[in-house]
Amino acid sequence: MTYYVLVENGKQGSYTATVLGWPDCTAQGATRQEALARLRQALITRLAQAEIVPLEIEHPPSGHPWLKFAGMFKDDPLFDDVLAEIEAYRRELDADDAAI
Repeated sequence: MTYYVLVENGKQGSYTATVLGWPDCTAQGATRQEALARLRQALITRLAQAEIVPLEIEHPPSGHPWLKFAGMFKDDPLFDDVLAEIEAYRRELDADDAAI
C-alpha cells in the first residue's frame, strides 16, 4: 500500500514525518531518512494490531435541499407585491430580448 507522507524540516536540523490523513501517526529523526524509517516502523507496528476495512454508510434521503424554504414567506403581507415586481421585471427582460 502507498501512503503519502508530509516531511517537514524542524528546529535545529530535525525532521518530522506525518502520514497524511493520520495526524497522530508521526515520527521524528535527525535526518529525513531517519524520520521516514521511524514512521515506516510506527505504521507497520500500528497496522499489525489493526486492519483497514471499507465501511459503506447509506445516507438517508434528504429530499430537495430547498424544500425546507418552501412556504417561509406565506404569511408575509409584502410577498404578493414582490412576486408582482419579479413578474414585471421578467416581462421587461423578455421584451428587451425580443427587440434584439
